[in-house]
Amino acid sequence: MRKSQRDFAEHLGVSDRTVSKWFAGGAALIPRQESQAILDTALERCSQDARARFAEALGQRPATGSVSAPIVVDSHKFIPVYIGEDLARHLRGSTAGAPEAWLERSSAQVNHPDGDCTLHLFACGVAVFHLVQRREPSSLTDLALWRYRTYAADLPWARTALAGALDIPAAQAPNPEYVLSLYWLASSPWAGDQLDTATRLLSTPSVLVNRTSATPQPLDASVEDSLLAKGFEHPDLVSFGIRGVSTGYAGWSGVAYAAQDAERSLTLDELIACELDVQALWAFCRQIQQLVEDGRDPTISEGYGWRFLRAAYSRLTTARAQETAQHVLMREAVVNTSGLAARMRAAQDALRDTVG
Repeated sequence: MRKSQRDFAEHLGVSDRTVSKWFAGGAALIPRQESQAILDTALERCSQDARARFAEALGQRPATGSVSAPIVVDSHKFIPVYIGEDLARHLRGSTAGAPEAWLERSSAQVNHPDGDCTLHLFACGVAVFHLVQRREPSSLTDLALWRYRTYAADLPWARTALAGALDIPAAQAPNPEYVLSLYWLASSPWAGDQLDTATRLLSTPSVLVNRTSATPQPLDASVEDSLLAKGFEHPDLVSFGIRGVSTGYAGWSGVAYAAQDAERSLTLDELIACELDVQALWAFCRQIQQLVEDGRDPTISEGYGWRFLRAAYSRLTTARAQETAQHVLMREAVVNTSGLAARMRAAQDALRDTVG
């Protein structure tokens, strides 16, 4: 892999001394069984060039016709919409509560033709559809194209589903404005720097698709190949991964995460819980902003006034005593790249002015 002993040890999650013993030879050259498993996994995740160099160093011929791990992604789409406290209360009457959530909500399953969907209803008046779809794309470009093309269908579907739940015509149902994607990379052929680049591209799919035409079109395959080979940087991406444990990026377009150490990485439930809270508060603050821009005073019940937003801001931006450093980094990355902190402060000011 052309790494120094120190970098290789950090990559594996073992001590520098352990790797030094392997290099020293003798009886210490043979790693323990658990270390062998770590090394096997590291070799499987290496680039083809690295595996070829490894085989050559052992005097072996590189394996031919071997099949690399497929790209398997769990796509989590979040579609928030403000429906008002009365409608949320009406729908929440027949749903299951989530007492562990600090932002009070309940949930119910919703039928979707191409995935599993849960409708989360927040007491503050926001509904969030959480749509889960497993994808096995041939490339990152293929996944990006699917993402943009399905977005066009996701929004009207959500509105129709909401109208059905409320028993009203679709034209009278609140209209969702956007879809936010979270990608959980379950399997991939990449490792090291390429895995880092691939996760960045998952968070910023626009660089792989031509969106100037009426229907999004894929860019030439050479674009993806070049980016994976040379690396990809984007000023709006924020990393929340831990080297040797996970790779994670958050951006305006979405969030992507690849767990490399199941014991120490974030869980999928932690990522989902964060996004549900962030998207619910985003839609809530958007409603207040819309009222202000329309020249109207925000009409929010006392329980969800500026003090509610002040408390929510503190919960999202202040580290909890039992949280891991990685969880704190994840929450900060998601909140900052979404622009939610600034929106919450502006909404607080608007609600204070109304009270005054």
